[in-house]
Amino acid sequence: MAVVIVTGRGGAGKTTTTANLSAYFAGREYRALAIDGDLYLPNLGFHFALENVKYTVHSLLKDPNMDPEWAIYKHPDTGVYVMPGSTNLQDVLGISPKRLRDIVDDMKYKFGVVFVDSPTGVPFDTLPTFEVANYQLIVVEIERSPIYSFEIMVKNEVEKLKALGDEYGLKIGVILNKIRESQDVVNDIIEAVEEDLNVPVLGAIPFDDTVPSSINVGVPVIRYRPRSYAGIAFKEAGQILEEWMFG
Repeated sequence: MAVVIVTGRGGAGKTTTTANLSAYFAGREYRALAIDGDLYLPNLGFHFALENVKYTVHSLLKDPNMDPEWAIYKHPDTGVYVMPGSTNLQDVLGISPKRLRDIVDDMKYKFGVVFVDSPTGVPFDTLPTFEVANYQLIVVEIERSPIYSFEIMVKNEVEKLKALGDEYGLKIGVILNKIRESQDVVNDIIEAVEEDLNVPVLGAIPFDDTVPSSINVGVPVIRYRPRSYAGIAFKEAGQILEEWMFG
């Protein structure tokens, strides 16, 4: 199974969600692979303390003959297999995102679940991978939204990104992230998304200062501080996602 994770705005926590959901599945003894598909601004490696490695997804895109296994690293704390990107400008120049599709397609048959972290906005870097993906997760941050238009803002963002998943026949779900609002407000947003757009909300993650700390040490919060508010919420989202995907 391949899951493409997208968001409409920078800072929504898309990569944090990728890291924590892959850590959840690894903890459930799935062979879970997280791929950094944000080819021009990759940062998935930071979430697993893998920012300085020899081979990356960019190495594979530059050399089609390279074995993808060379660019995969098993994170010791979570058991997640990670294919990080390179932050070196020279590695980013001249690459073609089209080969990423073939890499994801190949990895689908070697891992139980593959998460692809996409760039913000229209995910041109990972768009070819939609052809071989099964699911699309839309991460929406509501922390910075004007309170009078929470539901409108979330619905607009989900509707725009949902159109991509619909085009490729993917099953689509939503993760609400960095929530600071009351449960009543969150319930209204969930109702608007699920009833008006017919898209399930699979998780609601509260704003939690523990998350930046977990990123700094390179261990997703679900493992770094499992009893934190965000750690508990990511576990609950993982359980719902697992049931949604595998029954």
